[in-house]
Amino acid sequence: MLAASVDSEENARKTAGELQLSYMIGYGLTAEDVSATTGAYYDAEKKYVHATGFILKPDGVTVGAVYSTGPIGRYTAKDAFDLVTALSKKT
Repeated sequence: MLAASVDSEENARKTAGELQLSYMIGYGLTAEDVSATTGAYYDAEKKYVHATGFILKPDGVTVGAVYSTGPIGRYTAKDAFDLVTALSKKT
């Protein structure tokens, strides 16, 4: 698992510490580049990317993606866990 953010390294480390995250956190990305690369919705007026979640197989194939333009319709931790669990039982 990993996460990526447009935050600075300092803010990304702070968030990771506060949330006790044990996975890699990317930082320093630009919202425009994230949008162009992933297809995530970029709000040009407010200059930020809305939440976008992906579930990838170990070989990098995308098996699930959620693009959101607001606070509804995002992967929850349980959603992601349940999908990964279901997919792992198929193999």
